[in-house]
Amino acid sequence: MDDAMRSGVIRFADYAAKVPTAAGERSVLALKRGTLDVRLSVPVPPNRQTPHEQDALYAVMSGEGVLIHGGERTPFGAGDLLFVAAGVDHHYTDFSDDLSLWRIFYGETGGEIPM
Repeated sequence: MDDAMRSGVIRFADYAAKVPTAAGERSVLALKRGTLDVRLSVPVPPNRQTPHEQDALYAVMSGEGVLIHGGERTPFGAGDLLFVAAGVDHHYTDFSDDLSLWRIFYGETGGEIPM
């Protein structure tokens, strides 16, 4: 999405065609605005991540797997929305070859305060 745009549609197909990048990265930036950072991610095993400084949402576009988070294992599939608070250790395991997710970081460093 163009930085000057104030609204629009971010199309999955447009960004899926860019993964992997020329540098071999498995995610591509779709939108950056203030604290909001949106990427399309197409992970490959092994999926290891470090805890993030911001809260994160993952919108599962295709595939299925298991989210390992805070010592728990939670299965997920296409259409699910995953939430991981800032600082929580997490990764995906046992996921299908067609897994793709919108990864959305937002808010302050340290995460939003629950209400």
